[in-house]
Amino acid sequence: MFLEYFMFLEYFGVFLGGIILIVLMVILIRTIRFVPRKNEDLEMTPLEVPLDSAVLSLQELIQCKTISYKNEEEEDMHEFLKFEAKLQKNFPLVHNTCEFTKLGNKSLLYKWKGKNSTTSPTVLMSHYDVVPVNEELWEVDPFAGLIKDGFLWGRGTLDTKGTLNGVMNAAELLIEQGFVPENDIYFAFAGNEEVAGTGAEMIVDYFENQNIIPGLVVDEGGAIVEGIFPGVEKPCAVVGIAEKGMLEIDLVLQSNGGHASSPKPHTVVGELAQACVNIEAHPFPRNLSIPAKRMFDILGRESNFLYRMIFSNLWLFERLLDRICKKNGGELNALMRTTMAFTQMEGSKANNVIPPIAKMGINSRLMSGETSDEAIAYLKNVIKNDSIEVNKIQTFEPSRVSEVDCLAYQTVEKAIRMTWDNVLVSPYLMIACSDSRHYGRISPYVYRFSAMPLSLEERRSIHGNNEKIPLETIRKTVEFYIRLMKMC
Repeated sequence: MFLEYFMFLEYFGVFLGGIILIVLMVILIRTIRFVPRKNEDLEMTPLEVPLDSAVLSLQELIQCKTISYKNEEEEDMHEFLKFEAKLQKNFPLVHNTCEFTKLGNKSLLYKWKGKNSTTSPTVLMSHYDVVPVNEELWEVDPFAGLIKDGFLWGRGTLDTKGTLNGVMNAAELLIEQGFVPENDIYFAFAGNEEVAGTGAEMIVDYFENQNIIPGLVVDEGGAIVEGIFPGVEKPCAVVGIAEKGMLEIDLVLQSNGGHASSPKPHTVVGELAQACVNIEAHPFPRNLSIPAKRMFDILGRESNFLYRMIFSNLWLFERLLDRICKKNGGELNALMRTTMAFTQMEGSKANNVIPPIAKMGINSRLMSGETSDEAIAYLKNVIKNDSIEVNKIQTFEPSRVSEVDCLAYQTVEKAIRMTWDNVLVSPYLMIACSDSRHYGRISPYVYRFSAMPLSLEERRSIHGNNEKIPLETIRKTVEFYIRLMKMC
């Protein structure tokens, strides 16, 4: 009896060891075969782009205080009109060559007629409104357009007057050289993107009414970045092929209020705090979207051996990757799941008064393939307090996922690789919102790429303090758009 038992254990151990050996061999083989993809060799033809004129035109655009507010009465329309005048002054050939249409009071649309107007046109987007500034926290005047230490400083240099300036300078130079695009190119600039206004939507409505179906749309989004993908040392140009949705939520709890000297065991503030703890302790489940899978497949092949092993064997290591993301948070975690960020709290106006009503604000970014209603249902289940109201304030559902295996994406990728040598190009999921989400209803070829390298410090300055752009980046942005326009 005991002999049979020990023989069984021995055979089982051999069997189990064999299974483990097979699994290890599969992991190793998949890792070894998970090699970087080969790209087409491109001829890096240098382009002559005058730096002084590109810098000067961006300086003048920065000097326009085109600050947008949800309440338009707070805006200075004179500054928006001044911005339009600067465009006409600095880019006369564009205005003489292109058909200009103004929709509403802030949406600017230029049509550069190509040799063939019957095929799908290209739309190059940007927005020229900016967010408010805390001037006392800046080292320089944020609207002076000051050049200092090799940078042009000012609100909007990165977000996104810099790309708008690149588009217009590229078109001005090409028109001066007598270039005519093969197909129509539209320049679409909205003046209320920062407040989720209707400017871009009006332009899309115009396209839809004119039965214009873009074959390529390029807006802000990804950039050339370093150190964002584990194990990859090369700079990465990440191109957003979709963007997460946005959901603003208020958690509201009411009470009878009262004097703070005789509180109940749990106040409304305490119950909301517990709801906050519950939500942060139970992050949304992972959801590997199509853009994230594409990114992991391309950049994972460029990682070191350890991460190549993880990304080539997600069938086994996906939970491990998920744990790493949940623990560290940040951009990689945001690629894996719907996120919830508590951003606002409101209670009593006096320290000795229990508030009759308390609120907490949440900004959620919805994963591709999920909905705002699903997110709210998940929150209610996690909070486990039926007295707390979960109110939807505003929402944008996740965008359409654009095509990758197509000429449009390949055109953007080629323009990037011809402009910046030795960069890896990959699709990704944009974790913020942009005007380009509106274009998903008329085109499956919408790509989000801010045509510039962005360091961590520069990314943090967007909507922050001391926003600035290297002078060389201004020139390279123009160069990118020249290359892109020549292929449209």
